[in-house]
Amino acid sequence: MVKSYQGERTPQSRKSNIRTPTVRDHMVKQLVTFKPSQSLYEVIDVLLDKGFSGAPVVNGKNELVGIISEGDCIRELLNEKYYNQPSGTGNVGECMITKVVHINPDLNLFEAAKMFLDLRIRRFPVLDENAKLIGQISQKDVIRAIRNLDSNTWHHG
Repeated sequence: MVKSYQGERTPQSRKSNIRTPTVRDHMVKQLVTFKPSQSLYEVIDVLLDKGFSGAPVVNGKNELVGIISEGDCIRELLNEKYYNQPSGTGNVGECMITKVVHINPDLNLFEAAKMFLDLRIRRFPVLDENAKLIGQISQKDVIRAIRNLDSNTWHHG
């Protein structure tokens, strides 16, 4: 007969430390953001200097109005340089994407991971209940968080 030396476990005592990880737990809160009126060249310089692939665009009330990405910058640079077609004033508001999928900070981290897979988006802005930008979570943030989770301290319920 084999006996376990771990002792008796009661489901209640294990549950007290169990918590579902959320987006809020792993999002980046200190963000580089841009304004719609900023120059596209200013954005390009910041993206290159910081090694970012994109960033949120907010208005004066810190409400999300778009996302500017490397792809948006490439498109504008191609029009301007390769095709010799000036793109207008060359500001962020003309180039950014305005239909942005955002997520709630209290969303289960595993649901966020599934959204990354389903929607093939690199980052999600995180908005509070007042539609203010409070953070951002990227695929890298989710990978890091899930890799570091101790399977005994979370559940997916």
